[in-house]
Amino acid sequence: MASKDSFGAKSTLDVDGKAYEIFRLDAVTGEGLDQASLPFSLKVLLENLLRTEDGADITAEDIKALAGWDADAQPDKEIQFTPARVIMQDFTGVPCIVDLATMREAMADLGGDATKINPLAPAEMVIDHSVMADVFGTPEAFERNVEIEYERNRERYQFLRWGQGAFDDFKVVPPGTGIVHQVNIEHLARTIFTREVGGVLQAYPDTCVGTDSHTTMVNGIGVVGWGVGGIEAEAAMLGQPVSMLIPRVVGFKLSGDLPEGTTATDLVLTITEMVRKHGVVGKFVEFYGPGVSALPLANRATIGNMSPEFGSTIAVFPIDEETIKYLKLTGRSEEQLALVEAYAKEQGLWHDPSAEPRYSEKLELDLASIVPSLAGPKRPQDRVQLSNAASAFASDVTTYTSNVDAKIPVTLADGTSFELENGAVTIASITSCTNTSNPSVMIGAALLAKKAVEKGLTRKPWVKTTLAPGSKVVSDYYEKAGLTPYLDKLGFNLVGYGCVTCIGNSGPLIPEVSQAINDNDLAVVSVLSGNRNFEGRISPDIKMNYLASPPLVVAYALAGSMKVDLFNDPLGQDQDGNDVYMRDIWPTPTEIEETIAMAINSEMFDDSYADVFAGDDRWRSLQTPEGNTFEWDPTSTYVRKAPYFDGMPDEPTPVTDITGARVLLKLGDSVTTDHISPAGAIKKDSPAGRYLTEHGIEHRDFNSYGSRRGNHEVMIRGTFANIRLRNQLAPGTEGGVTRDFTAGGEVTSVYEASENYIAAGIPLVVLSGKEYGSGSSRDWAAKGTSLLGVKAVIAESYERIHRSNLIGMGVIPLQYPEGQNAESLGLTGEETFSISGITELNEGRTPKTVKVTAGDVSFDAVVRIDTPGEANYYRNGGIMQFVLRNLLRG
Repeated sequence: MASKDSFGAKSTLDVDGKAYEIFRLDAVTGEGLDQASLPFSLKVLLENLLRTEDGADITAEDIKALAGWDADAQPDKEIQFTPARVIMQDFTGVPCIVDLATMREAMADLGGDATKINPLAPAEMVIDHSVMADVFGTPEAFERNVEIEYERNRERYQFLRWGQGAFDDFKVVPPGTGIVHQVNIEHLARTIFTREVGGVLQAYPDTCVGTDSHTTMVNGIGVVGWGVGGIEAEAAMLGQPVSMLIPRVVGFKLSGDLPEGTTATDLVLTITEMVRKHGVVGKFVEFYGPGVSALPLANRATIGNMSPEFGSTIAVFPIDEETIKYLKLTGRSEEQLALVEAYAKEQGLWHDPSAEPRYSEKLELDLASIVPSLAGPKRPQDRVQLSNAASAFASDVTTYTSNVDAKIPVTLADGTSFELENGAVTIASITSCTNTSNPSVMIGAALLAKKAVEKGLTRKPWVKTTLAPGSKVVSDYYEKAGLTPYLDKLGFNLVGYGCVTCIGNSGPLIPEVSQAINDNDLAVVSVLSGNRNFEGRISPDIKMNYLASPPLVVAYALAGSMKVDLFNDPLGQDQDGNDVYMRDIWPTPTEIEETIAMAINSEMFDDSYADVFAGDDRWRSLQTPEGNTFEWDPTSTYVRKAPYFDGMPDEPTPVTDITGARVLLKLGDSVTTDHISPAGAIKKDSPAGRYLTEHGIEHRDFNSYGSRRGNHEVMIRGTFANIRLRNQLAPGTEGGVTRDFTAGGEVTSVYEASENYIAAGIPLVVLSGKEYGSGSSRDWAAKGTSLLGVKAVIAESYERIHRSNLIGMGVIPLQYPEGQNAESLGLTGEETFSISGITELNEGRTPKTVKVTAGDVSFDAVVRIDTPGEANYYRNGGIMQFVLRNLLRG
């Protein structure tokens, strides 16, 4: 629909003789309206409303509400944000394309035009989550891992190739190219977007939503974008705006410079700790001040990447000279560079280090105060100063094993013998988008490896070492700098370009090491340059996980133990038997800068991304089905037609209250989507493992849950199946088990109990504590919950994306009254629950509270359907049903 343009904002911007239609922010004037002092991020949202104003979903009143934003007010005004594009990775993206393919059939079944189901906003997917580090420490590791990846994922890749051809405006970056967020900042992001609308070329800020919570990495180059659930992303692809409340914005002032010996990782872990402590859930964080100019773009991207670990929606940096410099380095055209600078300056989006926009809250950090750090053993915000890491480990380890002083003799297949202890570093991995896109820390790690090799140091034999850069450019500059042989010598051979260890695709440990760990209940550790270190995520063998900079990953591979004090203990001995300390091999900032200047140029990016969507011979030779609708293979265990539209009428049925419900799980605080959503390896004796075995799949071919996200049968069986999940309904247990009250309360798997409840027509509820659903924006945490028959979740508080996703799947999120929880109310989880008052939604209103009756306990639960848009989704049984019905009517 064409813009109404109530403020006469439509104008023309001429850049080097080329005309662009723009919507001027300074056209928004009037009493109480002050767009000039808005934070950068809200200016971007204001332009979005000006350009998409239609008088119905987006009105002049919405625009005034944003321009007249009260920084001190609590969010209560809903707006509709229309992102310029959608970005996906394959784990979360495959179910999106499965759902779109299923929607095409549902549209046809309801008498509509199947080809109406098509991305209306450009959608790009990077296949980066499927490579596993099966083979490591050898020159052929990369080739072998890619071969294994194609063998495992052929069905999925054929399906995605079909989607690339069947859907308009959908592009796929094939496997073995890079990590989605690095490809995004290096190539896909525009900073200022252009698109022809009604025959006119428009220019406007690049904005995006992504099916991965770390979409926020793109905030580093001035792009407002964040992670949403796969179901929200599907709606955005289909032209539905994202419903949101105008947020509070936290201004984070930076000053000073990073001291020598510290890295971007140390900075980001400090910011994560600070901002998490301050409390920013649901808020925008925006960086400003003189320290911004001193921060290289790669460091900004590293900070933006960690926004989900802060809890904020975004962590954005405005556009400035450094942005232009980076866009130029990464091969953007001169025309694009000129447009970005001209547009940003014309619209007041260019950073002024002396300006102080109006913010809701403020934080401040002197970069000179940063010290070397890691985070662990189980949360990104648990920062530990490196100088205290060994002593912190010693106090933490007692909660992970009773066998604290164990020394287990191990002999490897090649005859190497050693004693394995608690604290042994069994994985040292340079992995994940957070750091592998940052040349300073990647070059730093390689220079440290070079100096270590020259001193005669080697990695300890129990350490699995892996290198998984975020793009091929990293390999190019390592080669040009002559650093690859040194990394190889320490066992940091390339294992793949993808999100490997950080998402649990670390592959098996050295077999003899794995056996010693499991036979003796050892608390060994991983050290990785990632952003997530939650329990059970990295490897089922490893209880304690630490986030660190790439140079520290190499240092810990040499040290081999978290018990080693890297500042005071030697990492090993040189050829003459002299002790070698970390300070002896730590590269100086000058060495790093000189190497970067010599080894990195824009031609590398041009070459790497020249034909990025075409793929290699493996990709191009995949046999691919054709046609507007997909031919489902009934024997496939990877891609199956989704059940969400089965028997769906063309009009929604009225919502009902919930009666006679039982508790499926009673959970504590900080239950993450990693605890809920199927992730990592599929165990043979699990419900999902048994399903695959029944379908003729050998254990070696199970692959991971992530790779099978296109098969709801596997995913339902893996929901709430994390090995570290503690269900208080079944005390003394760990993992995906519960009590089944259709069978006298006996302990069984969550999936089997759910099957019995569904067969008996009994609805289910989940009880939880604070921060329910924090972590990655996994759509399957909500999809699986819904398909298990859960109708409501009652928690003390929610993470933003998961709460929204539950509504998107037809599950109502409720909150205990302020200050109350299951314990204070005396709930055991054995009660029968009824929830009344939900039917008020049928009258077009959203109740503020509903009455919950559990046994003899009653309380008023807060309804966390926060916007009218979310209410519409819930009334329709979910966001996909809402979109499908709207497209059918249209």
